[in-house]
Amino acid sequence: MIASLRIPVMLLGIAALGATALAEGNAENGETVFRKCRACHDVGPNARNKVGPRLNNIIGRKAASLEDYRYSPAFKALGEKGVVWDESTLLKYLAKPSDMVQRSKMVFPGLSDEDDRKDVLAYLKKFSE
Repeated sequence: MIASLRIPVMLLGIAALGATALAEGNAENGETVFRKCRACHDVGPNARNKVGPRLNNIIGRKAASLEDYRYSPAFKALGEKGVVWDESTLLKYLAKPSDMVQRSKMVFPGLSDEDDRKDVLAYLKKFSE
């Protein structure tokens, strides 16, 4: 009887591991998805501000807090509210930016695929301390 329970329990464990890995995202896929963002944002060792701010160290950063970037009033208001770009906030924002910040310079409609959002987040984590 005990031996027959081991296989289902092992399968549950494997399924749980797979769900955890999926929830974390895939940075390699995220790099590909991030190409949609590159027209306005930069990330990496030589990142610079473009139409949008550079995204190095975005995770854990207070909204609208880069001193050398000129944010729209809508983003400044977000920062004044104390919004921090943590993982859950970024995932929500990436789904549909206009739901969080109306009347900003950001015209990107968002990433409708949840896996794409998680993958981009995993990619951005590579450039956050």
